[in-house]
Amino acid sequence: MTDTRGSQPYDAYASGPLPGERRGQQQPAQPYHPPQAYAPPAERTGGGAGGGTGGGAAGGSEQHGVKKPRTGIRTEPRTRKARLRVAKADPWSVMKVSFLLSIALGVCTIVAASVLWMVMDAMGVFSTVGGTISEATGSNNGGGFDLQSFLSLPRVLLFTSVIAVIDVVLATALATLGAFIYNLSAGFVGGVELTLAEDE
Repeated sequence: MTDTRGSQPYDAYASGPLPGERRGQQQPAQPYHPPQAYAPPAERTGGGAGGGTGGGAAGGSEQHGVKKPRTGIRTEPRTRKARLRVAKADPWSVMKVSFLLSIALGVCTIVAASVLWMVMDAMGVFSTVGGTISEATGSNNGGGFDLQSFLSLPRVLLFTSVIAVIDVVLATALATLGAFIYNLSAGFVGGVELTLAEDE
């Protein structure tokens, strides 16, 4: 008995690949490349491209959205500035600072007075002026005014020290009073405004 139904569909795949199989040699897996917003600029190709390659590369980079840096623009950083206001001065801190500064000024005054006296004594100023004053103020009964004994170094240093102490007291008191007056005036007008700039 012979089969009259002809060839079955599965007979066509008896010697060939199944429907799910790919024909030909299967390619190895490729690494995954994520999508990019801008395509990379075209690489320059040597050989017969010649002079048109440079222009094509520049045009291609502009077309693909790659911008070249501008060399003619200065890239120096801008100096930052801040505008501040001195709203209040602490009287206690002002008093301490003014006290130390006035003491330093008093010591400088004493040293300057002693140096000046030694220079004038070495130049003979006291002897010359003292002799002239003693002759002018002298009389037949006694001598005149002795300038050298009156302007001796211990007396000059003592007088300068008294002046320095008075200067310390007055400067400290005036500076502290000035801090109180500044705080009162700053409450009405807002204080002194300062503009500070960052060092380059």
